[in-house]
Amino acid sequence: PGTGKTLMARAVAGEAGVPFFSVSASEFVEMFVGVGASRVRDLFQKAKEAGPSIIFIDEIDAVGRQRGAGLGGGHDEREQTLNQILSEMDGFTPDVATIVIAATNRPDVLDPALLRPGRFDRHITVDRPTLKGRIQMFKVHMKNVPLADDVDIQRLAEGSIGLTGADIRNLVNEAALWATRNDKNAVSMEDFEYARDKVLMGAKREEVLDGLEKEKTAFHEAGHALIAWLSEGSDRVHKVTVVPRGRALGVTQTVPEEDRMSIAESEITDRLAFIMGGRAAEKLVYDELTAGAENDLERATDLARRMVTKWGMSERLGPVSYKMSDDDPFLGREIHQQRQFSEHTLQIIDNEVARVLHEASDRALNILTENRGKLDTLAQALVEREEISEAEIVDLIGPSVHHLKKERAKSEQEQADSPSEENSDAAENDVTV
Repeated sequence: PGTGKTLMARAVAGEAGVPFFSVSASEFVEMFVGVGASRVRDLFQKAKEAGPSIIFIDEIDAVGRQRGAGLGGGHDEREQTLNQILSEMDGFTPDVATIVIAATNRPDVLDPALLRPGRFDRHITVDRPTLKGRIQMFKVHMKNVPLADDVDIQRLAEGSIGLTGADIRNLVNEAALWATRNDKNAVSMEDFEYARDKVLMGAKREEVLDGLEKEKTAFHEAGHALIAWLSEGSDRVHKVTVVPRGRALGVTQTVPEEDRMSIAESEITDRLAFIMGGRAAEKLVYDELTAGAENDLERATDLARRMVTKWGMSERLGPVSYKMSDDDPFLGREIHQQRQFSEHTLQIIDNEVARVLHEASDRALNILTENRGKLDTLAQALVEREEISEAEIVDLIGPSVHHLKKERAKSEQEQADSPSEENSDAAENDVTV
């Protein structure tokens, strides 16, 4: 969501310079039988009369879901509407210049008849923007915003990996609003940093933690941060806070170093240790656990289950994908799922997921135990300052593995670029008489 599917359809219409008919699929269906099919006929008739033209159907999964997969049987209003759409798209004669474009976030639930050649036969995936795309998006949304001299679009784009076009627009708007509230004439980098934190971590809550709860939250977040600081597979730590944001009491914000399309097993194990780091810190310092790790456990369990069932990263189960089957269920795809493996295999899957999580928890606990001094330093700083940045963490406990890796790569590059001593000596002795 928010990647620009609807915007792309508008751009196509603008470039083509033809009439553009836009409709949301949910507008077709009403409580009265036959209304949806009638509206489809009217829409296509108007488009044909205005041809050449473009029809855009947004969120087509509202009516385009696989037939026979719902509680309503074969004669519900949604299916009649879908049948009419299929009929209209098939009924186009070669001399009718009408193009139909549709958008959805759920291509997996669409009826196969919609996707066959002759109907929606060109499938375009609109993914999250790359670094180059984010730079262009920032420039577009900043066009009418007065900017201070310190605004660095390249740095903003590098720190917003994973954000969609809608997120970037929201970020720029939040920065402009924050600058206006502070009576500024231009939006500075500080305003954009504030807006990014609000978009990524949630808005600050008015209540402030105090006493033992603040200290426990500080150790919890310090545990997350320290594991990420010392693990190459984790994302780079950007900021750590114990100021409540959204539904969280504290947040450790990490940002990827680069755009990634896949991830290695070693990196996944590092990320699992990072997720379990807060819980491990509670166990190490207080010898008891709190309910604050609920979301951590949900994320870790989901990641571990994917490792075992989808990515073949369990030696005991081997390179097999254990997928839940949901082909043509009578009760609907979301209600009924059927597994294609035995109860015994299901028990092994549960055991393997538990093993992966226990190993991640033990690894996190070992790392924190070996670096207890750094953990205490980070937690104390969080209690006193409530929020610490990446630069402040460097001052407190030294550079992270990511910093050291960058310095090592930079040094190797400089050595490769500079001529060796032997070549320099040879060049000095190579004199023509």
